[in-house]
Amino acid sequence: MRIGVLTGGGDCPGLNAVIRAVVRKGVASYGHEFVGFQDGWKGPLEGLSRPLGIAEVRGILPRGGTILGSSRTNPFKIENGVERIKDNLAAQGVDALIAIGGEDTLGVATKLHELGVNVIGVPKTIDNDLGATDYTFGFDTAVNIAMEAIDRLHTTAESHHRTLVVEVMGRHAGWIALHAGLAGGANVILLPERNFDVEQVAGYVEKRFQHQYAPIVVVAEGAQPLEGQMVLQNQELDAFGHVRLGGIGQWLAEQLEAKTGKEARTVVLGHIQRGGTPTAFDRVLATRLGLQAIDAAHEGDWGKMVAMQSTNIVRVPLADATAELKTVPLERYAEAEVFFGS
Repeated sequence: MRIGVLTGGGDCPGLNAVIRAVVRKGVASYGHEFVGFQDGWKGPLEGLSRPLGIAEVRGILPRGGTILGSSRTNPFKIENGVERIKDNLAAQGVDALIAIGGEDTLGVATKLHELGVNVIGVPKTIDNDLGATDYTFGFDTAVNIAMEAIDRLHTTAESHHRTLVVEVMGRHAGWIALHAGLAGGANVILLPERNFDVEQVAGYVEKRFQHQYAPIVVVAEGAQPLEGQMVLQNQELDAFGHVRLGGIGQWLAEQLEAKTGKEARTVVLGHIQRGGTPTAFDRVLATRLGLQAIDAAHEGDWGKMVAMQSTNIVRVPLADATAELKTVPLERYAEAEVFFGS
């Protein structure tokens, strides 16, 4: 077969490891040929491709980002988008696609499969919010980056007796905030899954100062106060209808400074969490997913996503992966609350 590979949505560490595993096994074990579509769904939509053989994937295992480029292109928002993709696949002799991405990318893959395109999905998101898989690659790296930042911030917070609010990524799911906050010894963790009371947060901060320690507050970008809405940078929407988040950390720091009388500062980690070399866990997970994805394609098991369940890599219907976001259960949040303010 001639198989197309693409990476869509936000970049993250581990994408190149998947591409490498797919191509190495696909060529060596099965004799398939590969073409890399550039910039997510924009590639097959506009016929943008590049050669993708063993030579092209050498040395990319430790590299962050994606050698194929990415975008948030949604072909279903473009006139005749599906027909253009089918035509371009046929023109380049491509029999199938392996789509590596998160909720939006795999949502497009699901619809294309229903319309007759041979697709296999590989789950990718630093937010770890895809259903049907216990973990997505990129998450572990993002958590470790955030944890290291929190470790460093403890010393400067205590030196200046100030509150530091660390804003991490997480639109609808607070997995990064939860794991990084727990691992980094944060004094308060705020998630999108449960609206917070700013008065209660201020109480936790004051209690921490009473113990002669400076508080670290970790807040996911999608967290909301009880009485308000999400803090947005602007009202613009992307191709998948998502608003651009950002600003809750600064708003919260201002509120805490006013309520406690203690200086507060904000650190927004932003895209730092997406960049750099992947952790060992993400390299191994991404490699295993890539190996299983090419197996599924070779067997013609279309419309499936490879997923991690327990320690096994299994195949699940693409529709199951995108049916419902995997958010943080309240009992997991309750585990973290034990440490708030102490």
